Amino acid sequence: MKQEYTITVYTENHIGLLNRIAIMFSRRKINIESLNTSPSEIEGIHRFTIVINEAEDVVKKLVRQIEKQVEVLKAYYNTNDEIVWQQLALYKMSTDKVIADVKVERLLRKYGARAVVIRKDYTVFETTGHREEIDKLTEVLGSLGLIEFVRSARVAIINASSGFYEKLQEFEAEKPGEEIVENEFLDKQDEVFSM
Repeated sequence: MKQEYTITVYTENHIGLLNRIAIMFSRRKINIESLNTSPSEIEGIHRFTIVINEAEDVVKKLVRQIEKQVEVLKAYYNTNDEIVWQQLALYKMSTDKVIADVKVERLLRKYGARAVVIRKDYTVFETTGHREEIDKLTEVLGSLGLIEFVRSARVAIINASSGFYEKLQEFEAEKPGEEIVENEFLDKQDEVFSM
């Protein structure tokens, strides 16, 4: 059964990685609902947050495939119940309309919107919330003279996670493999590689 999953990927910041990951989705004909990239809590490590609507077995295979990329350190997948998530939205409306219509002001207050830019010709409001809340406000404002609207990608934090930093420390604490043996022929290049 398909449901919404949030995939969190911790990576080194390499050019072309996003493209390679996106190709994995397109090859499987999986639509990406939302994609956000940002720095993580660890310097030099980036975090991708990808939202898809798919069956769990497909998501599991996809996450394993993503983890095979050299630059990927770890990938997780979670349902909406297992994460805390938000999206940001900006709404542009005529300043005259906002001032004149009490209904608009009440709606903006009800949804916790705040003005970020106020100009003579327009006002931009910002709100955060889940997609359903943002969509509802957009729908209502649409009939009241909404000029422009944009919504960000999802940002999410995993409930059960103590952070990737702790995982990284676990990796570093693990005992390394066999001791590295110096190549006995390294200082005898002329003798070994003669032409």
